[in-house]
Amino acid sequence: MSPLIDRYNRVIRYLRISITDRCNLRCIYCMPKDGVPLLDRRDILSYEEIERITRTFIHLGITSVRITGGEPLLRRDIIYLISKLSNIQGISDLSITTNGTLLSRYAESLKSAGLNRVNISLDSLYPKRFFEITQGGNLKDVLDGIDSVLNADLTPVKINMVVMKGINDNEVIKMVRHFMGRPINLRFIECMPINRKTFLPARYFIPMEEVEKMIRREFHLEHEQALVKGAGPADYYRIKGDLLRVGFISPISQHFCSNCNKVRLTADGRLRLCLLEERKEFYIGEALHKGISDRILTMMIKKVIRSKPFMHRFNPDNMASCRYEFKSLMSSIGG
Repeated sequence: MSPLIDRYNRVIRYLRISITDRCNLRCIYCMPKDGVPLLDRRDILSYEEIERITRTFIHLGITSVRITGGEPLLRRDIIYLISKLSNIQGISDLSITTNGTLLSRYAESLKSAGLNRVNISLDSLYPKRFFEITQGGNLKDVLDGIDSVLNADLTPVKINMVVMKGINDNEVIKMVRHFMGRPINLRFIECMPINRKTFLPARYFIPMEEVEKMIRREFHLEHEQALVKGAGPADYYRIKGDLLRVGFISPISQHFCSNCNKVRLTADGRLRLCLLEERKEFYIGEALHKGISDRILTMMIKKVIRSKPFMHRFNPDNMASCRYEFKSLMSSIGG
């Protein structure tokens, strides 16, 4: 089977699968404090449907699969799903993105089921500030979760910090110092104002160039992008003489659209071709419910991929113009 290629000759190798729109936190850049209307459970893809879609993508050349949410560890029997996916020949990297609050109870089981790596969201090391950013979270739960995946050797552990000016940007150096000495990839991410019902004003945006300068004033960085497994869009550096790597993800100020190699599957079966382009979505879940054959599913996916846009429509020179009223939220897209 020929590789999955879009009309701009980008080879698609990476599938992100949201398995639930439910989350036990309410991060201020993701979800309003009172939550959002949830999908009907009947509309959520079954594990059997997820496995079937994944096998089709693997047949088309996908090699990396990441499970997301919402919070994926909230979904019942997730260990069963991980074990099923890990047994699909052709997946070279199977990972999960989580807020970390439930990791300490699942880490060993995830490792035994065949998971390779874990990405963990962590936006503050101050308990009170963490509570405010997540609108209810307990920092200790996440720190315990990080320890548990390190002990289970689900490495390299990736920790994602969304940097917000005036909210947590004064913790950038603190984050680096806290995780030094451990096999962790600490990734700093630009805040993206893309959600319905919740919007962070443009004044909270800080470009990764500024964050990198902060770190360079304190540490010597050695570039080593090629050595990072599952690097994705991050530009990686090692802290000289340490196990810690830092990465910078800049979807707004220095977008990486020309090298994008991923597609997303939402919890209800919509294939989303660009995180920041809601108009490019295709409902393959509905086709599955109608009983289409594997051959038709394969043809449908190949056709859909040809519609992947070249880049998103955010303007980095005018962040005030980036207030779009999307129908979907991160909790159902999968980040």
